[in-house]
This record gives sequence, structure tokens and C-alpha cells, in this order.
Amino acid sequence: MRGAVVNLWIQERAAAPMTGVPRARAVANHGFEGCLHARPGKKRQVLLIDAETLDSFGIEPGRAKENVTTRGIAIQDLPGGSRVRLGTAVLEITGPCEPCGFMDSIRPGLREATIGKRGVLARVVEAGTVLIGDEVSVEGA
Repeated sequence: MRGAVVNLWIQERAAAPMTGVPRARAVANHGFEGCLHARPGKKRQVLLIDAETLDSFGIEPGRAKENVTTRGIAIQDLPGGSRVRLGTAVLEITGPCEPCGFMDSIRPGLREATIGKRGVLARVVEAGTVLIGDEVSVEGA
């Protein structure tokens, strides 16, 4: 399975919109440098969702609070424990992202509609740099 990074996002402070960035520095067991969600030991250090899923719900990239928007890979189908290489970083999928009430703030009913399609949570297992356009590949696949 291979895809590509089409957008990168960080959230600098609570309640702030996501900021699009051309590159992100993934810090081992932390997340993306400068992102509010980057914390040691968390299972949500990075949130990934594919553009095809966003398109199917009519959601603009970044609006679902993802850190990485991919294209060409059904990211939500990857099981926990899968390792994904983005640029020079390696992330480990920790599980699906369960939709929260925030999704209904985008559009009523979106929380329920996105169950099982909200992307995946990951932790950084190998530090590195991720650039827009970098290949996304599942290690060992």
C-alpha cells in the first residue's frame, strides 16, 4: 500500500484552527513539533485521515483536526500496530479515531456518520521530517 502526504497540519493552541505547514518535524514518542496534541505517551500524537474520506463527507482538509491528510491509501483500514513511513519518520497506528462531538460542530450528524471513518491515531516511533508530497507506505506490506 502506498499513498502520498497531501497536507500537514499543527494546532498551536486549544480552540485554534489547524495551521497548514509545508513540513513537520516528527519527534519520537511526542508528535509533531509545535502541535498542541504532541505529548509523550499519548496514543494520539498524530492523527491521519485520507483525502478520499474527507471528500466523501464534503469536509475541507484540516477541518477534521487531522495532522496528516493522505491520498491514495485507505488509512482508516490500517489495523493497530501497523507502521507507516511518511518521509523520514515512522508512525505506529494505535487505533481508530473515535468521532467526538466536534464533528457535529462541522455539520450536524457528522459524528455518527464518521464512525469507523474518522482516520487513525498514531504515535511517532522514529523521528524524522515529513514534507507535503512525501510517499506514505506501510512497512512490511
